[in-house]
Amino acid sequence: MGILSILLWAPAIGAFLLALTPGQNTRIIRGLGNLFTTFVLLLSCWLAAHYDGHDAGLQFYEYFPLNPKLGSAYALGLDGLSMPMLVLATLLTSIALLASFSITSRVKGYYICMLLLEFGMLGVFLAQDWAVFYIFWEVTLIPLFFLIDRWGGKRRHAASLNFVLYTMGGSIFMLISLIAVYEYVPEHASLMSAMVHVSENMPKDQQVWVLLGFLIGFGVKMPIFPLHGWLPLAHVEAPSPVSILLSGILLKMGAYGLLRAAVMLPTAAQTLQSLLVFLAVFGMLYGGLLAWRQRDLKAMVAYSSVSHMGVVLLGIATLNEAGFLGAVLQMTAHGLIAGALFLLVGLLYERTHTRNIQDYSSLVQVMPRFALFTTLTLLAAMGLPGSVGFVAELHAIIGGFQQWGALMVFFSLSILISAAYATRTIGMLFTGPVRPQMQQIEDLRSTELVAAGLLVACIVVFGLMPEPLINLSSATLFEMNSQIIHSH
Repeated sequence: MGILSILLWAPAIGAFLLALTPGQNTRIIRGLGNLFTTFVLLLSCWLAAHYDGHDAGLQFYEYFPLNPKLGSAYALGLDGLSMPMLVLATLLTSIALLASFSITSRVKGYYICMLLLEFGMLGVFLAQDWAVFYIFWEVTLIPLFFLIDRWGGKRRHAASLNFVLYTMGGSIFMLISLIAVYEYVPEHASLMSAMVHVSENMPKDQQVWVLLGFLIGFGVKMPIFPLHGWLPLAHVEAPSPVSILLSGILLKMGAYGLLRAAVMLPTAAQTLQSLLVFLAVFGMLYGGLLAWRQRDLKAMVAYSSVSHMGVVLLGIATLNEAGFLGAVLQMTAHGLIAGALFLLVGLLYERTHTRNIQDYSSLVQVMPRFALFTTLTLLAAMGLPGSVGFVAELHAIIGGFQQWGALMVFFSLSILISAAYATRTIGMLFTGPVRPQMQQIEDLRSTELVAAGLLVACIVVFGLMPEPLINLSSATLFEMNSQIIHSH
């Protein structure tokens, strides 16, 4: 068993052990859950430390043929695109479980679902075979449905159903596209490396239709406007630890898949470039304006995710190296920032039972540690220099400027809008007179301090020293970009 298989199956084994544990032993259940997620996190950090950033190919590769007739195989591997996503997924799952001490009903089922969700997410980023990728993509749906439906807020049933119907609908388009691509693979294999040569044999108009199918399939997850209808409700109703994973990782799965698909079908990506950039810019402005209008803190973070994922789509749409790097950095940055914001908003909601921003004022006197972390994260969300958000947006804007020039005015508009709602939120939460009902709120406890501190430290450290993050991905992205250039 290779190291990637150990990494992938550890959460599934953890879920199986939890299933055998009696449900009333909540301390053992929490301990086991945290033990497995911490083990997987440490293992992924070890992989990142031993990953060779100068090698653009697959590393730690594992291959086991499943169905030779169909050409499908259990193939796992890491490259510069999946490595940062893998570490992000394991980090945020650990933090989500640290933040799960508020879950007191049906604890056993909750922890099993969280571990199965991690299993599915890791499978998506590790799979090097489209058939296996698709299976893991669908696996993530089941635990998420139950996590929102069983442990969510008042409108949880509508939110979970909405989420599943949207995502299943998108998956159908993705499956049709995969089958269409499979027809043109020389040896009829579903390996990602074999699929790269599809564009040489496939007629251009078919490539465009196939990429549109991928755009719908991955666009629902990202979410791209107008496929984002499930997102605000799911984010607001999901328990906060689940929101951390939903915005931190699950949205990135869509962007990850779309980037792979664009490199696989470069001719179609060139043809649809203007559509992609329109959707990206529109999503950035639209998400930002809606976030600005929200009174509910969770809804505000949810709509800001639509805006930030627009930056990722813009990076992919540039089809140049700087833009690709901007997209991957923004995926990492947004995972850290949105994860931290949902964590902090969730902790605040547990103490006050309100998410309405107008109910708060001058929390800085009552909760100084909370105020520090929240302010830093909101400043990073608007792309302040010195935060990882700035590094990501800078690369995306450079890539966009190389491609379209003056069109990037709209990009700066969206940054201004995000600055407007971030500074308004800081002002309303932390300034003004102390409300009498808000005087007795407890500041962050030690486990919460560790969880929030870890994310905020990553945001600041990678903002000041982005080189390790950039080196992780640049060789692979250079390779991807050269494939697109050769297809001209």
